[in-house]
Amino acid sequence: MLSFEGFTLLILLFILAPIIGAITLLFLFVFEKRIDLLENKTKKMELEKELQQSLYNQLNQQIQPHFLFNSLNVILTLARLERTEELVRALEVFSQFLKFKYKTTEPVIPLREEIRYTEYYIEIQKLRFGTRLTVTLTCAEELQAAYIPPFVLQTIVENAFKHGLERKVGAVNLDIRFSLEQETATLLVFDNGTMEQEESAMEGKSGHGLDNIRRRLHLYFTDRASLQIQSIPETGTKVQVKWPFIIEPNLKEVT
Repeated sequence: MLSFEGFTLLILLFILAPIIGAITLLFLFVFEKRIDLLENKTKKMELEKELQQSLYNQLNQQIQPHFLFNSLNVILTLARLERTEELVRALEVFSQFLKFKYKTTEPVIPLREEIRYTEYYIEIQKLRFGTRLTVTLTCAEELQAAYIPPFVLQTIVENAFKHGLERKVGAVNLDIRFSLEQETATLLVFDNGTMEQEESAMEGKSGHGLDNIRRRLHLYFTDRASLQIQSIPETGTKVQVKWPFIIEPNLKEVT
């Protein structure tokens, strides 16, 4: 036979059990909703990253045909001028460029590879301009390990020729300098060409050029990277690029 205290506890148990069950169900419901919310947020972030990666890859692919067109145009010019020796060398360099091009599939590459890639284009231009062209490139060994989106230097060099040096009469100079300060890499490209158009017009004529660089730098480095262009009257044009110095990038995602 139950005692009075036991009977009281039993009554309390019958009363409290539904309340405790309801609270437990409510907690589980809220917890489940929270889990769903986190899962949806994670999926959204993954989709955004995939979209960013897709856009980044698309921008990389857009820049390459521009280089191909300009290189072939130089080779065609040499052929029309019947400069056979220079033409053969240009074709050799161009084949090296194509070999490198199809190996470049990552969102960022070591700076040393970007420099070597650009040197193919510069060598073709040297064949075209001859002794008129002087190119200076300065980059410390430790900085060559830095990672950079592909075709950044090459595109800026292309713009220097297309919008400045090709219109220059007499000696043409191209000065390329890399430097490192407080974990920030800096690229300066100066040419003594004649740029008749202002910056906006120049970028518009460059197609996917400088604007493409800005967008790719922003996609990978956000606001930590920048590109500036300055036309110096009667002197030439200067382009400056800054980006974070990294030597172990996460190549699987664009942040």
